[in-house]
Amino acid sequence: MNRTRWMTALMAPVAIVSLSGCGINTIPTAEEDVKARWADVENQYQRRADLIPNLVETVKGYAAQESKVLTDVTEARAKASSIQVQADDLSDPAKLRQFSEAQGQLGASLGRLLATVEAYPDLKSNQNFLALQSQLEGTENRITIARADYNKAVQAYNTRIRTFPDIIGAKVIYGAEPKAPFEATTENAEVAPTVSFGNSSK
Repeated sequence: MNRTRWMTALMAPVAIVSLSGCGINTIPTAEEDVKARWADVENQYQRRADLIPNLVETVKGYAAQESKVLTDVTEARAKASSIQVQADDLSDPAKLRQFSEAQGQLGASLGRLLATVEAYPDLKSNQNFLALQSQLEGTENRITIARADYNKAVQAYNTRIRTFPDIIGAKVIYGAEPKAPFEATTENAEVAPTVSFGNSSK
């Protein structure tokens, strides 16, 4: 009996060390990091979506005749806002692609709206418009950074669940699936919509 207790006492630390080396703690930590980075992506896209109604109203005050462009932006915003990706969907590339495509269409519509501003010198010098322009430019930069951070977290997580010894815990304990990275779905999607209008004194 003493020998059994001695063996149990000896094996317990070995078992704990073995389990800790199998991703028991590191896999959930990496997965939570992926979820947090995705929340940052969504937050920045929401920030952009929140700026658009003010931008549309400001442009409308000066360029009401651009109704098709204004309508396109409003509809693209509604579509992009309706597509949600939950944390549990991050392993589904099709859902992420659908989200990315909708955001890309919104970005393209926004780019067309901003391009029309060239024809309206008074609008280009309007303080509300200039403030929105600056906020949009900053938001586009933050979107790019948030997507890059998300993809880094996905890469770290996917590498962890596919390499020894964490692969043991990933498959046996968690049934972990690889997360999908955020991918550009439109041509030149890596380029943020242009929000710089050059010399506003024309």
